[in-house]
Amino acid sequence: MSWGTELWDQFDNLEKHTQWGIDVLEKYIKFVKERTEIELSYAKQLRNLSKKYQPKKNSKEEEEYRYTSTRAFLATLNEMNDYAGQHEVISENMTSLITGELTRYVQELKQERKSHFHDGRKAQQHIETCWKQLEASKRRFERDCKEADRAQQYFEKMDADINVTKADVEKARQQAQLRHQMAEDSKAEYSSTLQKFNSEQHDHYYTHIPNIFQKIQEMEERRIVRIGESMKTFAEVDRQVIPIIGKCLDEITKAAESIDHKNDSQMVIEAFKSGFEPPGDVDFEDFTQPMKRTVSESSLSNSRGDGKSEPKFGSKSKGKLWPFIKKNKGAGPEDFSNLPPEQRRKKLQQKVDELNKDIQKEMDQRDALTKMKDVYIKNPQMGDAASVDHRLAELGQNIEKLRLEVQKFEGWLAEVEGRLPARTEQARRQSGLYEAQNTSAVNSCAQDRESPDGSYTEEQSQETEMKVPATDFDDEFDDEEPLPTIGTCKALYTFEGQNEGTISVAEGEMLYVIEEDKGDGWTRIRRNEDEEGYVPTSYVEVYLDKNAKDS
Repeated sequence: MSWGTELWDQFDNLEKHTQWGIDVLEKYIKFVKERTEIELSYAKQLRNLSKKYQPKKNSKEEEEYRYTSTRAFLATLNEMNDYAGQHEVISENMTSLITGELTRYVQELKQERKSHFHDGRKAQQHIETCWKQLEASKRRFERDCKEADRAQQYFEKMDADINVTKADVEKARQQAQLRHQMAEDSKAEYSSTLQKFNSEQHDHYYTHIPNIFQKIQEMEERRIVRIGESMKTFAEVDRQVIPIIGKCLDEITKAAESIDHKNDSQMVIEAFKSGFEPPGDVDFEDFTQPMKRTVSESSLSNSRGDGKSEPKFGSKSKGKLWPFIKKNKGAGPEDFSNLPPEQRRKKLQQKVDELNKDIQKEMDQRDALTKMKDVYIKNPQMGDAASVDHRLAELGQNIEKLRLEVQKFEGWLAEVEGRLPARTEQARRQSGLYEAQNTSAVNSCAQDRESPDGSYTEEQSQETEMKVPATDFDDEFDDEEPLPTIGTCKALYTFEGQNEGTISVAEGEMLYVIEEDKGDGWTRIRRNEDEEGYVPTSYVEVYLDKNAKDS
């Protein structure tokens, strides 16, 4: 089966067929290229999807990922990111192993095809030239034969005519011989040209064209084999990432199986347990007797302190529980005394841990600078040892401040855990836990502090100050207006506000002051309507408005 022998007369069709083969190859390259673009787009969408649902750092959402179910979801997001990476690998491998290789091969194939068909056209032009030469020789032989016949007939006519001179007859005879000799020469040339053409034609159809067509056939077969190999590579590229994709799916399954509903339920208890005892029964108050109203000792806000009076609810109260009483908006007290005991203990412990980390960070910096100073002392050409003294002094001051903060929070933590004596009256007042000293004062002002719906408001009297612990789900009841601006301040140093209630400031930044330092070393500031918080008073230079100072 050879195109040279079977298709010797199908030059034009072979030319069209091989061009069609190149078009098919280019179409396949375009198909693979679009597949790689789809894989990249899919991978990008998967990465964006994973990133969209990742928890934001230093946010409440990040805290929610301590539960096993949300951790499993986070693991799923991470695995989807890896899953997307495998689709990027598919795209990269298909681009390098298929589209890149085939694009180069197509260019080579076009050049080879052009060369083969150029040789074919050249062979065709040669045989056509030989044919034209043969035809010219044939026509010349035919013309000379006719001329010789006419000359012979003319000689015979002249020879038979008695009126013609002998000289004319001799001239006619010589002309006839000349024409006859020319015909013989044309015959010989025609015969030679014919033999040459037959030889050239035989070589053309049995040697040259078969060789050219054989090369074209081999070229086309290589193209077919190459596209088949590319299709195998197309499948193999996908198959290579299947084990890794399987591992991603296995990890997702493993994460789903790691979900522990009992553990999550226990974590909810640890997260929201207040430490308070449930309220007892409310005593019946008989209004038919002309006697002073009494209040049940087992109220909704049953305190467990020694000698502390209990906040009571008046007769018109609708029985709202303490978690739903409106709380003050803003950053809350520094010692977290606005939180229930159990939550307060956790917050204090978290604060102590954060401060210890900050101390360790500052100490690491100090140790590094100390080593640098020693190097400078031993090798003065490397730097000035005095240049780090200022920074070392700052680090020492920072460490001392942080240690004082740790002591303060450890004291509050020890008190919560029962390791220290009960706090003084002044301390209770500062932490927001100061209560009325007798129940009669509470009872006498109860009706004055009732809101229109029968629940108590947060107004304070000269005789009593009752504050009720607040919880995280009180936020929906916060509707207080923002605090007014009482001055401005300039940040002397950069402060990274990483703890709850604080705000980050940059050195030289101008901000608004909304609350002065109450003696705890913190000033409350505002950057804009949505950003406010506390910064260390020593980090800012405060400029209070004149009206604020007079008030």
